Amino acid sequence: MDKAEDKYVILVDENDNPIGKMEKIEAHEKGLLHRAFSVFVFNDKDELLLQQRALTKYHTPGLWTNTCCSHQKEGESHVEAGKRRLQEEMGFSVPLREVMSFIYKAPFANGLTEHEFDHILIGYYNHDPKPNPDEVADFKWRTLNQIKANMAKYPEQYTAWFKIIFEKYLSAINTKKVI
Repeated sequence: MDKAEDKYVILVDENDNPIGKMEKIEAHEKGLLHRAFSVFVFNDKDELLLQQRALTKYHTPGLWTNTCCSHQKEGESHVEAGKRRLQEEMGFSVPLREVMSFIYKAPFANGLTEHEFDHILIGYYNHDPKPNPDEVADFKWRTLNQIKANMAKYPEQYTAWFKIIFEKYLSAINTKKVI
């Protein structure tokens, strides 16, 4: 993994056209729109693999979120980026397909802001992951209904972006925009 390249994000316009590159921390401090992806991995029981972010993460440590997420590198497709990060964070790789994308903005108490053009990628896997402890504190498999109920009861246990992405994904399923 090229750590120097991981320090940068691709800045984009509202149509996901690249307009520059910036250090990740600076982009989050300034709340600038940048390209990202979020991976949702399901098993044959229709359960979603969730991860609990490592306690050492620079923002939202210890919170539950989707299977993995990150930022594309220059010249890397959304699917290539998702597969790379899935291997780095969760210790496995599966075929992924993009099902939707949208822009969201989520400010954090520490002054950072996620402002992302997020590409949602879906994959399927029927084994437990072997998470990287530098990235992931724990994992669990839950149905969408279980997640929705738990998120309603304990919203503070989930990342801001996952709450946004989860609602958009459920809405897309319910309107048959995503299968």
